Amino acid sequence: MGVTGGIASTRLSRVGVPLLTLATVVAVTMPWWADASWLRLFTEFACFLVLAQMWNLLAGYGGLISVGQQAYLGIGGYTLFALADYGGMDPFLAIPVAGLAAALLAVPLGRVVFRLQGGYFAIGTWVIAETCRLAASNIAPLGGGSGRSLTAIRATPRALRESVTFWIALAAVIASVGLVYLLLRSRFGLALTAMRDSDIASESQGVDVAATRFWVYLASAFGCGIAGALYFLSILRISPEAAFSVNWTAYLIFIVVVGGIGRLEGPLIGTLVFFLMREFLADFSTWYLIALGAVAIVVMLVAPEGIWGTLTRRYELQLFPLRRRLFDTAAAPQGPPK
Repeated sequence: MGVTGGIASTRLSRVGVPLLTLATVVAVTMPWWADASWLRLFTEFACFLVLAQMWNLLAGYGGLISVGQQAYLGIGGYTLFALADYGGMDPFLAIPVAGLAAALLAVPLGRVVFRLQGGYFAIGTWVIAETCRLAASNIAPLGGGSGRSLTAIRATPRALRESVTFWIALAAVIASVGLVYLLLRSRFGLALTAMRDSDIASESQGVDVAATRFWVYLASAFGCGIAGALYFLSILRISPEAAFSVNWTAYLIFIVVVGGIGRLEGPLIGTLVFFLMREFLADFSTWYLIALGAVAIVVMLVAPEGIWGTLTRRYELQLFPLRRRLFDTAAAPQGPPK
């Protein structure tokens, strides 16, 4: 008797994935017919979605609550500015290099912060982000505390710059969702799912929890570096206060908690909610922030699994199915005996 397994598709995935594919094809054409403000808005949306996917991977599956991922966002942004303005590299080509730089710096920084546990780990990540902010504030070639503008891209026509930035943002969204989905479908993803349910149980099944979490930390740093480089490329200016602000993590926690932590679809739903609230309530000054906090509290009390998590539990909705089903190969029809 043998057992094999596979990913079970759902009715929503069979309908939703083709619709998302069609929407992506239509989105590719936006630079030819959409207003420039819509391109910039989508680029910002894409950056937040990529960041939320990375934080969800880190906290929702890796079990690492970080309040300092803005460190790698800022590192990615500053790396792009340094490579473009001083290294002569094309700013668009510098985006993946910025992600790689963030991941490489996450190796020694991660070794330090991984010595801490629980709440101390969260505080440690914030301390690292603040240290990066202070360091950037004292680097004169990068503008010091006042920051600097991206001069290397001035020769690029505005329409071309906005179009290419938009396409890179679209590619970043597709890559972040697709790669995380493939990761969760792999054996590594099984280990992450087991860790999400129980560290002790996963260790009993041979999962190296510490090593797995460290790799997740590096992957999250890479994604945050990409998003940071893309975001500051889109606004053409960077400063320590903007790059390393703890507000980034506050927004990411809101997005993931409201959408559904530990769900691949959660960051997408949460980012949509966040941007809708921002667009409609931004003119109300501090009331906007109060509204964000109130919504987060209500969701945590009424639907602690988040919007998508609650829908999945009640209606079995899965746009990106990860549930596996087993097949007994012994039960398969056998040919006639010879």
